[in-house]
Amino acid sequence: MSSAFTRSDTSVVGRWWWTVDRWLLVSSGALIVIGMILTLAAGPPAAERIGADTYHFVRKQSVFLPVAIAVMLGISLLPALWIRRVAVVGLFGAFMMMFGTLLLGAEINGAQRWLRLGGLSIQPSEFIKPFFVVVSAWLFSLSRTTEGVPGNTIALGCLMMVCAVLLSQPDVGMTMVVVSVWCAQFFLAGLPIFWVVLIAFAGLGALVSAYFLFPHVASRVDRFLDPASGDTYQVTQAIRAFQNGGLFGRGPGEGRVKEELPDAHTDFIFAVAGEEFGVLLCLVVVALFGFLVLRAMIKVLREDNLFILLAVGGLAVQFGLQSIINMASSLHMMPTKGMTLPFISYGGSSMLALAIGMGMILSLTRRRRDMEGLRT
Repeated sequence: MSSAFTRSDTSVVGRWWWTVDRWLLVSSGALIVIGMILTLAAGPPAAERIGADTYHFVRKQSVFLPVAIAVMLGISLLPALWIRRVAVVGLFGAFMMMFGTLLLGAEINGAQRWLRLGGLSIQPSEFIKPFFVVVSAWLFSLSRTTEGVPGNTIALGCLMMVCAVLLSQPDVGMTMVVVSVWCAQFFLAGLPIFWVVLIAFAGLGALVSAYFLFPHVASRVDRFLDPASGDTYQVTQAIRAFQNGGLFGRGPGEGRVKEELPDAHTDFIFAVAGEEFGVLLCLVVVALFGFLVLRAMIKVLREDNLFILLAVGGLAVQFGLQSIINMASSLHMMPTKGMTLPFISYGGSSMLALAIGMGMILSLTRRRRDMEGLRT
């Protein structure tokens, strides 16, 4: 593709090609390809369990995938100013839809997190994550760079509103992720040590409160600490899948545990990778996630724009944290949490939201000096 564009090409796509980080593009693409392969493996058994045709989930993911790629590439073309504008509008829209789930949302497993629009089921909380990260970065940077603007206070108010709606659904796990990323951004923005200690104690208090206030949280923690205290079927099957796979795996399509795992195509797709392709593929997936997060962070270490530093840092932390939670849950290293593995698990809302976040990372990590040179 390099031969198709010269450095003198001042078109939007030409400037994009010479300024975008291609390593981030390649690592994202590799995860997407691995995700499609694993959906082909885990999707058919999941479809048969609900009485759908064999390739029901594969076909739906094949529809979501090109849309997600187009969204990711389209957002990566935008300048930083437009990324901020998109985030503000997107945050408002996602928040309204989240509020709508409390009034009109379908209740599934005791939670109201989904809205049905036509034949589509949308989880608005997935979309609020990337938008809220960018808006928080903007507010934190305003507080530091513009005198008289209470950016930190407004960011805290936004956080409390988002958490209130999330806990009303309820979605404690998503709330913890949102709060953790917000705290990471606040730390990067240079918060005083007093706030570090205060937030640490507040976080511990929130975890203890969640255990006593939400029965499903207490149940998951109890089952993690004492497997004999409740149903640990999915985790047990996931561990068995890793044991069956060994180092090199049983081979594509040869896995059997996926036929017994209800969430093999979503929350436990990492276990499918372990059984069919072995520890080696699992390590490749871990390495890709680690490389993508570190690459994004390194790209902005010398960034003199505080907004870009906080936005990319927050988006990278969010991406990495979601990956860790999914993989650690599959390996029984933490209590289970219904969270998808980025770009790999089945799910339209998750795929599109992750594409938005990755598109923002690609946009904000483009080489700005080169962009300026290409404009002249």
